[in-house]
Amino acid sequence: MADLKHLDVRNYVRWDTVVGALLIALLVGSFSFVDNFGNALNLSFLIGNTLPIALIALPMTMLVVSGEIDLSVGSTAGLSGAVMGALWNGGMAIETIIPLCLLLGLVCGLVNGLLVTKLGLPSLAVTIGTLAAYRGIAQIVLGANSVTDFPEQYLDFGAGRIGDTFIPKAAVLWVILLVIAGVVLHATPVGRSLFATGASEEAARFAGIRVKRLKLVTFAVTGLMASLTGIFWALHYASARYDNATGLELSVVAAVLLGGIDFDGGKGTIGGAVAGVFLLGALQNVMSLVNVSAQSQIVVTGVLLVISVLGPRVARQIATARARRRTAATAAPATTAPA
Repeated sequence: MADLKHLDVRNYVRWDTVVGALLIALLVGSFSFVDNFGNALNLSFLIGNTLPIALIALPMTMLVVSGEIDLSVGSTAGLSGAVMGALWNGGMAIETIIPLCLLLGLVCGLVNGLLVTKLGLPSLAVTIGTLAAYRGIAQIVLGANSVTDFPEQYLDFGAGRIGDTFIPKAAVLWVILLVIAGVVLHATPVGRSLFATGASEEAARFAGIRVKRLKLVTFAVTGLMASLTGIFWALHYASARYDNATGLELSVVAAVLLGGIDFDGGKGTIGGAVAGVFLLGALQNVMSLVNVSAQSQIVVTGVLLVISVLGPRVARQIATARARRRTAATAAPATTAPA
């Protein structure tokens, strides 16, 4: 019992754990009180709509952990979808188009990474610029056209379900990528280097980490995953347009930060990011079922983004203040009257 006096449960309560608990509470409440939430069609719809965010959240987590950000991911996805539609209209085989679109996303990510690492520009400013540039190129490539006649087997992969379950076929690919991302970030030297870089770039350099190359590769992988998301988006919604995935970057950043990834870098987990993604996705689904307007849903997303940035900081400040008070109380000399 004596040991229990020194056990402070606050040491074991992390932001990502709180988000995971909120997700479970939301799911339990939604299954219990929201009509049609638990039917297979809606659950499949929920997961399918959340997968674009979940796909990009994996590399975005690593990028934010390293102290950088990419706001061009939605435009990269849109550009990939536009090129996919234009090449399909031009008669190219889909088996050739998909690798070319993935290569395009890789190049977009490399452009972002080179501007940040070689020119020393801030990633926030760079990717705001490329957000507009990539979307503009997508509009030039496809114009106002919409391409919908992709091969049936690919459309089935984008929107179909596994047998009679509610699980989308594309979710299998995401689970594989999730496992890879989790292992890389939390069980390899690459992951440790990302955390070290985000915590202190200068200290990481002194430790022998090739910071610029690490960030360049991370930007490239983010672009690659954004392109994969654009391909999935076009197949899932059976439509390739230049404005596909517009605003997706806001949802991705909100979900990742909501999951406890520190905007300043150096802190976070893949599990927390996934919890943030599906908490945001489930909340949007519930709001749609209870007829909350799309504009109000955007407001809620923005509020969650603010909370996700402020919440962990406020929690850390409170914990630090309490720790200082406890330290001061322990260090204060006892005052006793002379005998």
